[in-house]
Amino acid sequence: MTTAINERRHFSRISFDCLTTINQAGKQWSTSLIDISLKGLLVAVPAQWDADDGQVFEVDIALADDTTISMTVNCRHSNDDQLGFECQHIDIDSISHLRRLVELNIGDSDLLERELAALGK
Repeated sequence: MTTAINERRHFSRISFDCLTTINQAGKQWSTSLIDISLKGLLVAVPAQWDADDGQVFEVDIALADDTTISMTVNCRHSNDDQLGFECQHIDIDSISHLRRLVELNIGDSDLLERELAALGK
């Protein structure tokens, strides 16, 4: 990733590999999470991907110990092997789990607070 893109990025991306389920209009796809931030996620394109990228998706990210992060997302970009989603809505339990995951991985509470403040902008 170029330095210019990294400098524009407001949210730290956490590399994290876990089972992710994408749902849209009664269809469901399982895939791998590549990375996640407070603002969105990047996943591998699932097998038989035939979704409508213009519509919203529901995503469930299965963490260890039966914890799930659930969010409503829009597809922001795609290529042959990756899909990038932007979070549109996340419930309070899921944002708490996501915040803790980011906090544990970036190790900088000041940076975490700046990112959380940027969510409200």
